[in-house]
Amino acid sequence: MTSLQLWNEYGLPGAMIVLQILAFVLPLLIGVAYLVYAERKVMGAMQLRQGPMTVGAFGLLQTFADAIKLFSKEIIIPSAAHRVVFIFAPVLAMLLSMIAWSVIPVNKGWVIADINVGILYLFAVSSMGVYSVLMAGWASNSKYAFLGGMRSAAQMVSYEVSMGLVIVCVLLVTGSLNLTDIVMHDRPWWVDVMLFPMFIVFVVSILAECNRAPFDLPEGESELSGGFLVEYSAAAFMLFFLAEYANMILMSAMATVLFLGGWLPPFGIEALAFVPGVIWFVLKVSFILFVYIWVRATLPRYRYDQLMRLGWKIFLPFTLVWVLVVAGTLMATNSLPVLQ
Repeated sequence: MTSLQLWNEYGLPGAMIVLQILAFVLPLLIGVAYLVYAERKVMGAMQLRQGPMTVGAFGLLQTFADAIKLFSKEIIIPSAAHRVVFIFAPVLAMLLSMIAWSVIPVNKGWVIADINVGILYLFAVSSMGVYSVLMAGWASNSKYAFLGGMRSAAQMVSYEVSMGLVIVCVLLVTGSLNLTDIVMHDRPWWVDVMLFPMFIVFVVSILAECNRAPFDLPEGESELSGGFLVEYSAAAFMLFFLAEYANMILMSAMATVLFLGGWLPPFGIEALAFVPGVIWFVLKVSFILFVYIWVRATLPRYRYDQLMRLGWKIFLPFTLVWVLVVAGTLMATNSLPVLQ
């Protein structure tokens, strides 16, 4: 439905919905483009290279040049591939990375849908990303692509268990599934200290959830060629590429909302309240994204058995125990939030 139809059928509120969606989607797409640029420049600085520097001032237009090049090429579909699923998989990946932003508050009142079960919606949408990877691996009708898809499914499911238990700890502290309430909840300093180990687990888990180094095993070049992407080219490959970086921003926003206070000033410093909340939100998300890039430039890739051992034998038992620790501490100190 077009914005004009929304305007005619629903009046001003319908048009405002379209404007709200555009206000989130357009900055996100621009942010994805410049996240790719920032990654190449930061990794270049860490490895004593220049990075992009010729297309536009300081290479700022390099990502857009790459996008135009890929979207102008022909999409090659293997003759034995399932054409519909093959094309739909990258579209689904990009779609899921966009619709999750409908419940994320970037400032007080700056949210498309401030629903009471926002965290469940966010976790459900982020978990569905595995379907696009599985569909891509199966529809390509290639053994390498299929193995890459299966690897990704096992990897994402493994770390989603730990992420779910981390979110349970935050819900125990705040007593709400609403993301705005989670940000606005007044936590004592000792609660933030108690949640810090869960923050570390969450950051490592979102690395695995987004298939980022050192957990980028679904795309292992040495044993799987290009993994589930091996048969993709041109615009279809570009959509997967954009979806990965959009998911990085999404997961960083989740970490910001759950653990870093969202749009609020850091450490509750009232003297910094004059800075607009959206600026603090962007800075906190940028910090998590820098950690993504830093880890990729620093750590070698894990073996798959090491990845599974970390998820099932270390993170899962630790988060299970820590849920009990958080719940017991809150009960012992009479700090469990009372749901009205």
